[in-house]
Amino acid sequence: MLLPSLSSSIAAGPLVGWMVVLTFKHVIADFVLQNSWMAIGKDQKTGWALPLLAHCLVHLALALALILVIAPRFWFVAFIDFAIHIVVDRAKGICAATFGVTQERQHPWFWTLIGVDQALHHLTGFGLSIFMAANA
Repeated sequence: MLLPSLSSSIAAGPLVGWMVVLTFKHVIADFVLQNSWMAIGKDQKTGWALPLLAHCLVHLALALALILVIAPRFWFVAFIDFAIHIVVDRAKGICAATFGVTQERQHPWFWTLIGVDQALHHLTGFGLSIFMAANA
């Protein structure tokens, strides 16, 4: 087998619960609370830092609030999510700015770049959910 076997000691309930919570947080932060200034600004060649920081602070605030309500001892997970979100979104922004990948230009990579970005964010949520469920 190419992949190592995963321990079955992680309870499915907490794992699914954390996945639902972090997916809800992601949808609200990325699609409801992200305005065009953040979405377009964080992908620019210059002037990207403030829109990126604002967007990622929304993720931090939501994650921290939800985690503090559910399991306060995992408060630091919100900061891990924040750091990873900055790295993933900045990498996407560099690709978008370097290659002119925008929806307006109908660039063929636009939706692929969005898909990879979202997949990485959901994999982050999955990894963090495994950590919290395993340590519940």
